[in-house]
Amino acid sequence: MSIIYWLVVGLIAGWITGQIMKGSGFGVVGDIVVGIVGGLIGGWIGQQVGLTTNSVIGEILLAVVGGVILVAIIHALRRA
Repeated sequence: MSIIYWLVVGLIAGWITGQIMKGSGFGVVGDIVVGIVGGLIGGWIGQQVGLTTNSVIGEILLAVVGGVILVAIIHALRRA
């Protein structure tokens, strides 16, 4: 995968995550980071439960799931 592909998928997934979580925004760079890290988390979870993706939409959905988990952890740590 090219780095531009990762950035675009990360940006889309990070933006969707921001819309779902309704918190303070992370900005464009923050959304990309949340999307990419969310993709790693979502991909790992997908492997553990036997999910595989063969499409961009599937990759974005897994990244959103991972991003939501990541942002929930960040919000919990900020409150503690």
